[in-house]
Amino acid sequence: MRYLSTRGHADRKRFCEILLEGLAPDGGLYLPETYPQISANHLTQLREVWKTQGYAALAFEVLSLYIDDIPPKDLRALCDKTYTEAVFGTREIVPLKRLKTKAVAGSQVILEALSNGPTLAFKDMAMQLLGHLFEYELARRNEELNILGATSGDTGSAAEYAMRGKKGVRVFMTSPQGRMSPFQQAQMFSLMDENIYNIVIDGVFDDCQDIVKAVSNDLEFKRKYKIGTVNSINWARLLAQVVYYFAGYLQATENNSQKVSFSVPSGNFGNVCAGHVARMMGLPIDQLIVATNENDVLDEFFRTGVYRVRGTADTHETSSPSMDISKASNFERFVFDLLGRDASQTKNLFHDQLNQKGQFDLGQNPLFEDAKNKFGFASGRSTHADRLKTIQDTFADNQIMIDTHTADGLKVAVPLAKPGVPLLVLETALPIKFAATLVEALGREPDCPAKFIGIESLPKRVQVLPMSVVAIKDYIVKHCN
Repeated sequence: MRYLSTRGHADRKRFCEILLEGLAPDGGLYLPETYPQISANHLTQLREVWKTQGYAALAFEVLSLYIDDIPPKDLRALCDKTYTEAVFGTREIVPLKRLKTKAVAGSQVILEALSNGPTLAFKDMAMQLLGHLFEYELARRNEELNILGATSGDTGSAAEYAMRGKKGVRVFMTSPQGRMSPFQQAQMFSLMDENIYNIVIDGVFDDCQDIVKAVSNDLEFKRKYKIGTVNSINWARLLAQVVYYFAGYLQATENNSQKVSFSVPSGNFGNVCAGHVARMMGLPIDQLIVATNENDVLDEFFRTGVYRVRGTADTHETSSPSMDISKASNFERFVFDLLGRDASQTKNLFHDQLNQKGQFDLGQNPLFEDAKNKFGFASGRSTHADRLKTIQDTFADNQIMIDTHTADGLKVAVPLAKPGVPLLVLETALPIKFAATLVEALGREPDCPAKFIGIESLPKRVQVLPMSVVAIKDYIVKHCN
């Protein structure tokens, strides 16, 4: 298996090379040269693996299709080490909960629980594996890695909990000043591990992400200081997320003739891009529903063909803050496929037009209709009022509390549900991470796991830096010497 850049760089690399690299040398994102195809017989085999061996074995089977430079016995051991009931709380790892909703008669709306990991967010599903993969590969090479990341809330804590204490790994995590919930901040800033560095930037998530990309695109600095990424621009993280689409499908269906749809709360397009990859592999997915909040860049594209990034002043601060994003990094991967894998067109759109105009328009391109017809995408937008009502209705009908982002996914999903096609809403976090909005909606605090009681009052270790690439580089250099 070889990987190429969405912007056409000549190199073809293997999995463990791009695991530690992040962005391609030309600023593009890595994708496999071809997507492995799942036949009906193979899907039947995976169904049996799921039933008899569980999530870790399913993860090994899916990941093996993309990873051929780690011995199978080692990859299986890494999966077994990652996906355990002790870490994720249930045998299924990603159990399903069928919901009562006001969806069209004959439809099923199902919650796929992805937030039972160490930091109570879906990011743990991939990040826990990534931590083990990094440690394994760095030990093979006798090298170190300095991870530079950006977070709008959940990526940071998931990465830090996965990497804390890992040999050969340092984490430098940037986050936007005042744009995360108190619980999210406390999860990150209360960590005192020597290899964890939290950096607050006076800006929004997109500013943090731009800094990460700028550092990654400085190839001399990147090589000298061994800079890697854990954001979903890293293919390994996105690949790990593909597995739970298979697990959701296999739990929601009885045979391979059935299709399912997924509704995915979306900001950076990484989570739903994993669904796109699963669909490209042949998993029987009907719709991939992109659910946004008031920062509706992605919804605007799927409605109009216009991809228009917003500036700092135009990025809304919302009650689903992990989606307060206007530059969806992973979107380039999908557009590359939408354009028939034309790297020159992709580079023109994401490097030239976005830098010059802040937008591009594919609405008149004949291929734009493929986004819906060939690739199965639909979209919708949710507001604060929608979130409150969805949280209230879900609790009244099911006695289940959902977080604000999952509420966005559910609000957008219900009108698009089809009779006979199970619609899985991907849960993104447990409600305690956004307690203020839950109190506003329901008049009561969500349950807090015992290990996190009082976390917001713990001492914090965090550095505030200006919105500057130079400042971030200087900070990294200082702490690598």
